Amino acid sequence: MKLKTFLQIFGIIAVVATLVPLFAADFWWIRIYDYFHIQLTLLTLAALAAYFIRFDIKSKKDYIFIGVLLTCFIYQLVGIYPYLPHKNYLVGEASSGQSENNLIHFYAANVLQKNTDPNLLIKEIEQKNPDILLFTETDLKWRDNLSQAVSDYPYKVEVPLDNTYGMLLYSKLEMLDPQIRYLVDDSIPSIHTVLRLRSGDLVKFHAIHPTPPMPQHNPSSSDRDAEMMLIAKMAMDSELPVIVAGDFNDVAWSGTTSLFSNVGGLLDTRVGRGFYNSFDATSFLMRWPLDHFFVTEEFRVKKFSLGNDIGSDHFPVEIILSLEPERAEKQRPDPATQDQIEQANEQIKVAREKQQEKKKNGE
Repeated sequence: MKLKTFLQIFGIIAVVATLVPLFAADFWWIRIYDYFHIQLTLLTLAALAAYFIRFDIKSKKDYIFIGVLLTCFIYQLVGIYPYLPHKNYLVGEASSGQSENNLIHFYAANVLQKNTDPNLLIKEIEQKNPDILLFTETDLKWRDNLSQAVSDYPYKVEVPLDNTYGMLLYSKLEMLDPQIRYLVDDSIPSIHTVLRLRSGDLVKFHAIHPTPPMPQHNPSSSDRDAEMMLIAKMAMDSELPVIVAGDFNDVAWSGTTSLFSNVGGLLDTRVGRGFYNSFDATSFLMRWPLDHFFVTEEFRVKKFSLGNDIGSDHFPVEIILSLEPERAEKQRPDPATQDQIEQANEQIKVAREKQQEKKKNGE
């Protein structure tokens, strides 16, 4: 195949991959295209460069091709631009000299349930010594293997499950009224609690791991989207500062995550700091940010980083947040519009109807 023909075929593929996510559908084969912004940005840029270097742009067909490919490149670049390390932070940096009593040190990791070596994770726990540990994909084996490593954490919520949606939460900060809830699916837990900081201030914490759209088990994204919308509405109604963390099974720039952020009045701690692609840790090219920390405007970021390899297909995420309500006004998001709230309510309604249908059919 000639290079020019190859590039033109690639251009058609790039256009299709760019347009497909714009369809308002929750099928897995549509939602999966949300992930590829980084890869398509780089590939369309490479194709444009190759076309300009290798060929003379003379015919009308060439100009149309270049125009379409350039449009795709710009569209993809706009989608990922907020996550480049340009330091135009959505959540600002913590004030220098901030009291340790106002800091919360988190470490969150999807451990990969079938991972057979807990020692790498245990080493990370010992080295980092965070205030809060959140682990997902944890079964009874993982709970038992980590029991000694977390013995210094007096507060805990453990939901070990063998369906890859088990969740373990350990805290050195007091947890008030911790709850395990099954918001959409009775096999997918989430953890909700109030944390008392060393300063005495209270913050609301939600730990989630919604199910992804998958062709075999969950061909639509409705369950994931609904769980995120329910959490967003909790954040919107909260009188306390809010932190939402976990493996969202969704990229930071997707329409669902954007709606979640808008409805909840939540800010993405990644914006301006970099991609910090947490999945897939086993791949060099196919990596995306799936593990997130979203916060309300009262928080600032002192540290954001990925942890070391723990034998999982996810890299852990480490973040130190500073509670600074006196600076909240400087980064307060616009309130959700009525249309956005209605979209969130509709996603919740669709998922609940599908769950009721499953139960009716005995699934």
